[in-house]
Amino acid sequence: MALKLTVPNISCQDCATTITESIHTMEPDAKVDVDVEAKTVTVESKASEESIKQSIVAAGYHIEGYQ
Repeated sequence: MALKLTVPNISCQDCATTITESIHTMEPDAKVDVDVEAKTVTVESKASEESIKQSIVAAGYHIEGYQ
């Protein structure tokens, strides 16, 4: 499943690394692409959409349209 999320508070490459590591903690085989300029995170994973979103939120980021 490919999932593309807008994460407005991504500001630098360190943010991208933090998000990637958080997702990999939950799903080590996930393909994660963070576009700092576009403020998007694209994830290809077997994990559920909810699990991926929770990993990003747990890392301290918020997802547009997600509470």
